[in-house]
Amino acid sequence: MTNYFVVPGLGNSGPNHWQTYFEQQEPNFKRIEQREWDTPASADWIENIDQALSGYDLSTVVLIGHSLGVTAIANWAKHYKKRIKGALLVAPSDLEAPKYTFSTEGFDKVPLEKIDFKTIVVASENDEWVTLERAKYFADHWGSKFVNIGNAGHINTDSGFGEWKEGLEILKTLE
Repeated sequence: MTNYFVVPGLGNSGPNHWQTYFEQQEPNFKRIEQREWDTPASADWIENIDQALSGYDLSTVVLIGHSLGVTAIANWAKHYKKRIKGALLVAPSDLEAPKYTFSTEGFDKVPLEKIDFKTIVVASENDEWVTLERAKYFADHWGSKFVNIGNAGHINTDSGFGEWKEGLEILKTLE
């Protein structure tokens, strides 16, 4: 059985977000809660990811990240160097873009080291937080499969992504 861990981005994912929809599908989906959602510290977030996975057979673990949660997963992979089954990385935010002015600690650059497990980056052609080119750049560095889903905004609730069946189908390709 695969154990899925949801890693939301800045501000957490609300009740109508696709990550919440995913969690409601199966009992083996769990959200990794963070102490601070609005002014996050990278060290805290990656430690929480690692603690959430303790006690699980890592070969059964799939992480599901959105936005800043994608960067947290990339930082976790870089710091802990553990191999899991895979990760779905949706709408990575470009932390180096001039528009990204959120108050975060340790989330100043997107790590570009190859990720040592199977990953899929899903991006949009009109995401306000990352250009398609930058998302592809991240995917190339991480060694990820890259999926462009067209004009889908930031692939969040505001962009109409609640019940995201296509996303669940993409997730299944990590099996």
